[in-house]
Amino acid sequence: MQAPIRRGDEVPMLRFRPAATSDRGLVRDNNEDSGYASAGLLLVADGVGGNAAGEVASASVAHVVASFVLGSRERQDPVALLSDAVEFAFAHLGDGVRRDPARAGMATTLTALLADGDGFTLAHVGDSRGYLLRGPDLCQLTRDDTLVQELVDEGRITRQDIPTHPYRSVVVRSVTAGTTPDVTIARVALQPGDRVLLCSDGLSDFVPEHVIGDLLDVGTPTTAAQRLVDAALAAGGRDNVTCIVGDVDEGNPHVRHNGHLVGAHRNPVNLIDPAAALAQSLARAATVG
Repeated sequence: MQAPIRRGDEVPMLRFRPAATSDRGLVRDNNEDSGYASAGLLLVADGVGGNAAGEVASASVAHVVASFVLGSRERQDPVALLSDAVEFAFAHLGDGVRRDPARAGMATTLTALLADGDGFTLAHVGDSRGYLLRGPDLCQLTRDDTLVQELVDEGRITRQDIPTHPYRSVVVRSVTAGTTPDVTIARVALQPGDRVLLCSDGLSDFVPEHVIGDLLDVGTPTTAAQRLVDAALAAGGRDNVTCIVGDVDEGNPHVRHNGHLVGAHRNPVNLIDPAAALAQSLARAATVG
């Protein structure tokens, strides 16, 4: 059995044991979701429905964030790292529109969870979700950036009204090519034994939260991710669905291989400029290293 990886202060480093599954669903012609899962990064991005080139937006933003993390050095500020990645992703989408004006309006959600060895940092914008399963208790780590959530916060509707509300799919914040994204980035407290789920709204819109908790609490991360996707398909599969599951465990999160890509992220055709994203990530690492 491998000994735990510990730093000088004897606090164990923590990482993810990850799994990722994505499906275009039973109605959509293509998959505009993108996902990435590794020991150090879990990520889901969902091209905003109704906008042009959603698969390009989600895949390119996922690629940028993953490239920044893969190009980073240990002990870099994780909040600054994710902030810089999102800032470049915004500029990157703008470059994509300049290359192809038919992409104007493309946008994507982004929910990413980074393990840096000292803890975990969450970046979130849009209506994809992050959940934490600790023992039998499931809690939502993210707040939906949607019109209906704003109405709930204002007391104008209840959470029970959301599934039937005519504007339930309206996203009020996302990563776009036209407006600087307003992304929530915060440290989160995770511990060994926790299980986390990042998912697109193709799961959370159609599968009740108590069912999500029950399915998440079964088997390996791979088993849980597949069961969750299967549940979304059984509920009608009316949207793309992506589930990224990670178990928090002792180990080194700074592993540079074995990342798992799913959805639109798997197709290089959907990436605006892979070389530019990688070059920018390496340039950043050299500057802050």
